[in-house]
Amino acid sequence: MVSKEVVINNQVGLHARPATFFIQKANEFKCSIWVEKDERRVNAKSLLGVLSLGIVKGTAVNIIADGSDEEEAISTLMTLVDSDFSE
Repeated sequence: MVSKEVVINNQVGLHARPATFFIQKANEFKCSIWVEKDERRVNAKSLLGVLSLGIVKGTAVNIIADGSDEEEAISTLMTLVDSDFSE
């Protein structure tokens, strides 16, 4: 299991379009992936789950992955967040 903390810095936070990009990337991996904010943990492959966290600009979240491709999954998702969700 791998866990990394990241701060969401794009203008709208993790809503609608950026959340969709995030979920599409997460679904490319076999491992289980979660996003954790405060005490809530949701499936990173679920749009409703991610949107339910209400992540706004400046929010710190943990991305957690567990499985055979966990390192690659965390690396890819961190790169996506660091690019402010640019494709």
